[in-house]
Amino acid sequence: MDYPNDQAPGAPVRSGIPEHGRIPKYYAVKARIAALLDELGEGSVIPTERDLAERYDVARETVRQAVRELVLEGRLRRKGRGTVVAGPKLAQPLSLASYTEGVRRQGRTPGRTLVTLDRFPCPQALAAETGLTRGEPVWHLERVLLADEERVGLESTYVAVERVPGLDADFDPDSSFYGYLAAQGISFGDADERIETVLATPREALLIGTPPALPMLLIHRLSRDTEGRPLERVRSLYRGDRFSFTTHLKG
Repeated sequence: MDYPNDQAPGAPVRSGIPEHGRIPKYYAVKARIAALLDELGEGSVIPTERDLAERYDVARETVRQAVRELVLEGRLRRKGRGTVVAGPKLAQPLSLASYTEGVRRQGRTPGRTLVTLDRFPCPQALAAETGLTRGEPVWHLERVLLADEERVGLESTYVAVERVPGLDADFDPDSSFYGYLAAQGISFGDADERIETVLATPREALLIGTPPALPMLLIHRLSRDTEGRPLERVRSLYRGDRFSFTTHLKG
């Protein structure tokens, strides 16, 4: 296969162009707009659809499709009635580190907005997955995740009331839950995680402030303490246009 000398290691091979050389017109325009974004820089407003259509001598619908894909990929973002160049995605490590630590390492300010904190009897499905006892009191903590005041995700945490009985009284919802557990003398041992791509429900899209058609990265985590006891069940939903995940593999 022809592999251009200037092919970036993380880019699509041959820039995504099929071997037969025939590419959709919108994709060619998308590539040219993407190059333009590098010139404009983060936060810059891109030209209007009409201006881009005239610049590249294509129909406005062709430009619209190209821009739509760049928005979904996180290269562009809507701002008011315009469209601006987006910043780099947040690269969150797949580890037992907290969301707070991951965001701070990238020079961003983490935050959370409390949606709900309630307690209820552990249902059968949650008990079967976590090893908790059906009917025992469980906390449900739901928060919108923020990065520099921008809503970027939604997190639901389930934990036994027995482990953190004062959660509703002495926990700051804007702070790190993992930091709170550490202050209670609780340490993480290991965790199982599963990642999938989903679309947000109408409620989730409303809370995060995104269109329902925007792809989301969904992480399911089941954590245990150093003694192997179940500690938390977490459902974390991240904007696909604002996040990527990293991990270190060792043979």
